[in-house]
Amino acid sequence: MKRILLITLVTCWSASILAAKPNILFIAIDDLNDWVGCLGGHPQARTPNLDRLAASGVLFSNAHCAAPSCNPSRSAIFTGISPHRSGLYRNGQKMRQVLPTTELLPKTLSRAGYWSAGSGKMLHYFIDAPSWDEYFPDKKTENPFPRTLYPKKRPVNLPRGGPWQYGETDWGPLDATDAEYGGDYLVSEWVGKELLKKHDKPFFLACGIYRPHEPWFVPKKYFDAFPIDKIQLPPGYREDDLEDLPTEGKRLGPNRYFAHIRAHKQWRNAVQGYLASIYFADTMLGHVLDALEKGPNAKDTIVVLWSDHGWHLGEKQHWQKFTGWRACSRVPLIVRVPKGTSGLPKGTTPGTCSKPVSLLSLAPTLLELSGLPPLKNHDGPSLIPLLADPNTKWPHVAITHLDSPGSFGLSAENWRYIHYAKGGEELYNVGSDPYEWRNLANQKTHQATLERLRALAPRKFAKLVQPKVDTLPALKWKPLAVGEKAPLSKPDGNPFDVVFINRSARKVELFWMDRTGGHKPYALIVPGAQYAQQTRPGAVWMIAEAEGKTGRSLGYFEVGDRAARAVVPK
Repeated sequence: MKRILLITLVTCWSASILAAKPNILFIAIDDLNDWVGCLGGHPQARTPNLDRLAASGVLFSNAHCAAPSCNPSRSAIFTGISPHRSGLYRNGQKMRQVLPTTELLPKTLSRAGYWSAGSGKMLHYFIDAPSWDEYFPDKKTENPFPRTLYPKKRPVNLPRGGPWQYGETDWGPLDATDAEYGGDYLVSEWVGKELLKKHDKPFFLACGIYRPHEPWFVPKKYFDAFPIDKIQLPPGYREDDLEDLPTEGKRLGPNRYFAHIRAHKQWRNAVQGYLASIYFADTMLGHVLDALEKGPNAKDTIVVLWSDHGWHLGEKQHWQKFTGWRACSRVPLIVRVPKGTSGLPKGTTPGTCSKPVSLLSLAPTLLELSGLPPLKNHDGPSLIPLLADPNTKWPHVAITHLDSPGSFGLSAENWRYIHYAKGGEELYNVGSDPYEWRNLANQKTHQATLERLRALAPRKFAKLVQPKVDTLPALKWKPLAVGEKAPLSKPDGNPFDVVFINRSARKVELFWMDRTGGHKPYALIVPGAQYAQQTRPGAVWMIAEAEGKTGRSLGYFEVGDRAARAVVPK
């Protein structure tokens, strides 16, 4: 009788353990490509903490983002909805404009009994306060960044090349300790303190580490780890890498950032800045992992680490992100599941999985691991079959959507396919050509593979949801005195729309100032009306009276590096 009772008690205890919801530690590292020790992207990368996490869980070596820019990628992760269904493709869009009522992962878990908390950048420069129980900094501010030390005078190392240039493209060592630097140190400190506590509820704890996002300013000791005379340039770089690309690939590849950096002989310095920022981010990750291991939650916490997209440092003559190539789509993804977790009772066995997976799978995977029902609007398949057996059959591919509907990169196990909506295709055997140097799309021997991959791509693409005018950044109105002329345009960079809004009580005329001092009329704008005009960075648009004999010039706007609104004042 005692034996039966003991067996019953053990069985009940085991069942209660399996039924208990696991904690979730959800770690994002911004703009991190495969320059990670365990991924082998750069031989000089220092990532001991990323490597130790990978050694204790499943490293997905063929993981890809849903989009190669922060906003659509992070929105897809937290909603589980692919850009090709949501219409959210670009950084300039607002998630809550496109998806006003969609529930985010932390809210879903909170409704199921979790304490959902976070710190740092998880979404694109906002917190979405209703989705969280607690946040640091205070969620009411909608500012996810704690105080961060920056140089008093900028730029530091790379002079501005023109209005096309993102102002944060800069780097340099700071004479400061980690604590004095703040930023990610404060994020890791706050998350670490929560991991050292025993919580009444299971937690979903998000940790957003901002570096190596630009600008690459971190304490000097991280730069010192990479002597400038020993810096190796990106192994994926090849001077003639554009020759076999279609027209659209050649347009998207070379950009002014890389040309500007090389012109100022700053390529090695920039690589040093990126490596230093990765090392710093890895050190902050170490603080978080140490706290987890020291605290009471180590044995019942799922750990997920991801980056929102990769980063080019000269590959394809490109700098930054926004492309469909592997340098931009491939991201670190590590998942560690403890034993006794619902959905995966045996937990994860350390190893590497080479199957193609998408970050869209994170939300459905975590719901299943938490014993929660799947959501119908989630697009990604659960990763649990691969977490149980990394070599199991996997019929899925990973799609990375570019900023135009119908343009995408598709990742299979050994192949990558890129399709441009304006025409053109690329095909790479990444098993033998990991840097995508040889485009095979036009070779007859590979047409069967091309057809197979085409068939795996989406057929329908949601239209791009344009941002509301009032959410666009405002251009500065610069009034002109009588007889004063507007400056010349110096257009340089890719085009986008600027919306001109006439808040004055009179009809006005819009003129483009050309490079020689002339001006060309474009539109008449009546009081209260607005007019969208495609333009480029550095263009100057003058506003003049449209009524009366003089047509006096009133003022002008100088276009920056992105879509904006230009308000003619009352």
